[in-house]
Amino acid sequence: MWRELLPIGRHAGSGGYRRYAWTGADAECREWFREQAEARGLAYEVDRNGNQWAWLGDPAAGDAVVTGSHLDSVPDGGAFDGPLGVVSSFAALDELRGRGTRFTRPLALVNFGDEEGARFGLACVGSRLTAGRLTAEQAHRLTDGDGVALPRAMEAAGYDPEAIGPDPERLARIGAFVELHVEQGRALDLSGDRVGVASAIWPHGRWRFDFRGEANHAGTTRLVDRRDPMLSYAQTVLAARREAELAGAVATFGKVAVEPNGVNAIPSLVRGWLDSRAVDQETLDEVVGGVEKAAREYATAHGVDLDVVRESFTPVVEFDHALRDELVRILGKDTGLTVPVLGTGAGHDAGILSGRIPTAMLFVRNPTGVSHSPAEFAAEDDCVAGVRALADVLEGLACR
Repeated sequence: MWRELLPIGRHAGSGGYRRYAWTGADAECREWFREQAEARGLAYEVDRNGNQWAWLGDPAAGDAVVTGSHLDSVPDGGAFDGPLGVVSSFAALDELRGRGTRFTRPLALVNFGDEEGARFGLACVGSRLTAGRLTAEQAHRLTDGDGVALPRAMEAAGYDPEAIGPDPERLARIGAFVELHVEQGRALDLSGDRVGVASAIWPHGRWRFDFRGEANHAGTTRLVDRRDPMLSYAQTVLAARREAELAGAVATFGKVAVEPNGVNAIPSLVRGWLDSRAVDQETLDEVVGGVEKAAREYATAHGVDLDVVRESFTPVVEFDHALRDELVRILGKDTGLTVPVLGTGAGHDAGILSGRIPTAMLFVRNPTGVSHSPAEFAAEDDCVAGVRALADVLEGLACR
């Protein structure tokens, strides 16, 4: 399965993946999921929001155990973020069938659409719609960098954008959702453990900083006469790093757009996107507030106007304690080992769904901690350990 997925959406130049929602690469990944489901005799369906499901047992029976993740990627992302959870879900089912396991609850495998938000700028669109945390009207207003609206992109891919929206009936069928994911950090590597259980997702969000100055000639305009928004932006990038270090948080300007974007032109607009995450809400507010305060001071000093817009936000997610503790018990049952429980600064579909259904996560060791990069990696032995851990969890939850 891993070898079949590897070439899909891979960029020859960077070696990273460009599997963006409702594109050709996305369609190939979705076809791969369908084929895997049908090859195992699972009931395959696509819900109103474009998420793919593969069912073992009667979905209408309710109290189902669901596992899976996503197949899309960030720009030039790695092979493991998302796909490891989907591949592992099929592999865990194969493992359980090999054990002769008899399920007493329905089991479903899922591929959530547009988790990374790489094309339309909002993460977890498929799960947000399903959980009612994104309205159809809001989704219809999303556009990509080329001005293509989400409804048009869905329609071009063969899906009905008018059907999207909350799906409480589907969520009511689910008793527990467990997402396996490569760790996006080095906690497991430092502790020497192959697999861990998630405790919580840090609060996080995205803020857009629009610095508006005055376009002018780079060669003829005196320095003292300039209203250069690039200066304010550059100083704000450094301020974000400083505020994050002081608070023990993270803050990153990872995307920037410049107008008119000419080598010999002073910009009229520099638009930068801040991603910030912290262990709690108070710390996050402190960091973002500090960055904005510094940005406004720099803008004033350079005669530049500044608008700050919060584009997305996810509060702290505490995974269901009972389900989390049950995962720890199942994984330590025969070994007597203490299973590490760790928090994460990365958002996931499991976090979005946690407000509607009991959710939990398993992490597989990442030896370098690198993620959202072509260098993202997990050793095969650790991936196999993740599959077996997921199989044990599904067996413990769906066969009691």
